[in-house]
Amino acid sequence: MGGLLAPHDEALEAAVEGSERAGLPGIQVSPPQGKLLYLLAKTIGARAILEFGTLGGYSTIWLARALSADGRLITLEADPGYAEVARENVDRAGLGGVVDLRVGRALELLPGLAAEDVGPFDLTFIDADKDHSPDYFEWALERSRPGSLIVIDNVVRAGALVDLHDDEPRIVAQRRLHEMVAAEPRVSGTTIQTVGGKGYDGFTLALVGG
Repeated sequence: MGGLLAPHDEALEAAVEGSERAGLPGIQVSPPQGKLLYLLAKTIGARAILEFGTLGGYSTIWLARALSADGRLITLEADPGYAEVARENVDRAGLGGVVDLRVGRALELLPGLAAEDVGPFDLTFIDADKDHSPDYFEWALERSRPGSLIVIDNVVRAGALVDLHDDEPRIVAQRRLHEMVAAEPRVSGTTIQTVGGKGYDGFTLALVGG
């Protein structure tokens, strides 16, 4: 049924195929998740979007298509090979003019972004190395405005989040993230389970000033 509401078009299919040919891992968001990101960005009239983790540019395309006419998306990718594939996919989709792809580890790129005084961002999508999701959330919050939305992927970890004996670093990081969202008076957040071909995981959504 997902194909009815989030059908693949030529650019999205080419992005997936190009990523597969280049040997990228098939860990991009699913079509329904991509459509959800698109709808969220559309709903808030996003003009400025920040994405942590580009991979092959699949989610980047969904988000960039939701931008208002004068919008801009900055996406951060640590792997130069992934970034090259993503840039080809984004350009093929006709979105190269609105997507600013930066290559490097996000924590090393953020000081440069801060120096440029970018933001505030209307929507931030965090889907990079999971150990640092709390750090990315904290940084994004400082560069958001009332009404901005922060979305974090892979937060349920196939149910491992609730196993308090599981001390794997990525799972510990997602617990910390939830504790931060719960304690942060500037946001109102929730986590929803997502189910797809890769199993199940979840999105955390935090509305700034909500």
